[in-house]
Amino acid sequence: TYVKEKEDVLFLVIVSLLETYAREIPRTLERVTDPLERFCAAVVHDNTVYVAGTVALDPSADVKGQTAQILTRIDEVLAEAGSHKSKVLSANVYMADISKWEEMNTAWDAWVDPNNMPVRATIECKLANPKYQVEIMMIAAL
Repeated sequence: TYVKEKEDVLFLVIVSLLETYAREIPRTLERVTDPLERFCAAVVHDNTVYVAGTVALDPSADVKGQTAQILTRIDEVLAEAGSHKSKVLSANVYMADISKWEEMNTAWDAWVDPNNMPVRATIECKLANPKYQVEIMMIAAL
């Protein structure tokens, strides 16, 4: 019974510490909204910014132009969320035609912080509207 009592006390101490620790960690969730969209432009959870898939406002532009527009919009969204392109951790680039990869990279290379490059995947896929040639989604730190 002595061992059982020590186990019970240890269990209560551990539960108490976990409850205290959980109260001390602030958990936040903020939605960075854009009234023109069906969803949030970004969601901030704790110290991470999740940027929604972003397309060009002027889809008549070529791949380089669409990519530049998207990255400008992402700069605005990151700033509104309290972050910056130097804090981007991950990017997914969706392209309607992967053969135009170099055009996209021209705009990307002009935008990306060379001292803080994120991981990136580039995927060829059919986008929601045939006018869109590029869509970019990112995750950044605050």
